[in-house]
Amino acid sequence: MATHKSAKKRARQTLKRTERNRRGRSRVKSAVKSARTALAAGDAGETAAALKTAEGVLRRAASKGAIPKKRASRSVSRLAKSQNRLATS
Repeated sequence: MATHKSAKKRARQTLKRTERNRRGRSRVKSAVKSARTALAAGDAGETAAALKTAEGVLRRAASKGAIPKKRASRSVSRLAKSQNRLATS
C-alpha cells in the first residue's frame, strides 16, 4: 500500500479515474447495444435517433480518454454503414 503522501493521493486519483472511465465505457456499451437493436428491428426513424445518440456517447468517451479515439471512429463508421445498408434495402 502507498506510504508517501503523494503516493496516497495518486492512489485516490486512480480510483476516481477508474470509476469515471468504467461509467463512460458502460454508457458506450448501452448506446451501441440500443443502436444495434434498432438496426435489427428495421425502423429507420428509431435507428437514426439511436445512431445519433450512440455517436455522441462514443465521441465523448473518446475525447475523455475512456476509450481510444480510433475505436470510437471505427464503431461509428460500422454503425453508419449498417444504417446505410438498411436504408438502401
